[in-house]
Amino acid sequence: MGYRGAMDLSLQGSLLDLTDAMTLRDVRTGLTRHHLGHGAWVDVRPGWLAAGDELFTALLRDVPWHAERRQMYDSVVDVPRLTKFYGADEPLPHPMLVEAREALSRHYAPELGEPFVTAGLCLYRDGRDSVAWHGDRIGRSRDSDTMIAILSLGSARTLALRPRDGGAIPGSTTKSLRYPLGHGDLVVMGGSCQRTWDHAVPKSSEPMGPRISVQFRVAGVR
Repeated sequence: MGYRGAMDLSLQGSLLDLTDAMTLRDVRTGLTRHHLGHGAWVDVRPGWLAAGDELFTALLRDVPWHAERRQMYDSVVDVPRLTKFYGADEPLPHPMLVEAREALSRHYAPELGEPFVTAGLCLYRDGRDSVAWHGDRIGRSRDSDTMIAILSLGSARTLALRPRDGGAIPGSTTKSLRYPLGHGDLVVMGGSCQRTWDHAVPKSSEPMGPRISVQFRVAGVR
C-alpha cells in the first residue's frame, strides 16, 4: 500500500468503544443541524456508529488503498492521504458500509429525494496527512444542492469549513468553523454547502493515529 515508513496503523486502545456489538444508532438521536448561511448547513451526529473498531480494522486491512500523485505547479507531488473510490456498481468492502448507506438514504430521503450510491474512502495515516480547502463540485454539485455524508473512524481529526468567497461567516467575524470528528461520528454537509463553502482536514503537529473517512454521495457527484 505504500505506507510512509514503518508506522503502526492499528487502532489505539483509547479509542475502544464500551458497547459490545457494532451497531448504528438512530440518526435522529443527538443530531444537531448547524445553518451556515448561503443556504448551506451541516448535520453532526456524534457516536452514530457504536463499537466501530472491527470496521476500522477491516477497512484498514481489506481496502486496496491507493497513493495518488498530482501535478502541483511545476512538480508532481504525492497526495497526502491514501484513497479508494467505490462507484454505484461496485460492492462495498464491508456490510456495515452498506447498512450505513441505506440508513442515511432512508433518513434523508424527504430532503434529498434520491439515495446515496457511492462511497469514497480516505486514509489519513497520521497528522501529516490532510486534504486542502475544496468543495466537492465535480458533477451536479457544481450548480445544484446536494448532500455528502461522512462517517469518521479512528483517531479524531478536525473538519474545517469556510465560505468559498473567503469572507467572514455570516453574523460573525470568524472566517472558519471547526468540527472535531471522533471514532464513529457522522457529519453531513447539505444544501448549497459544496457550492458556497469549502472544507478541509488540516494537518496537525500533534501525535495521532490513523483515521478513515467514508464519504457517501449521490450519483453524479464527486
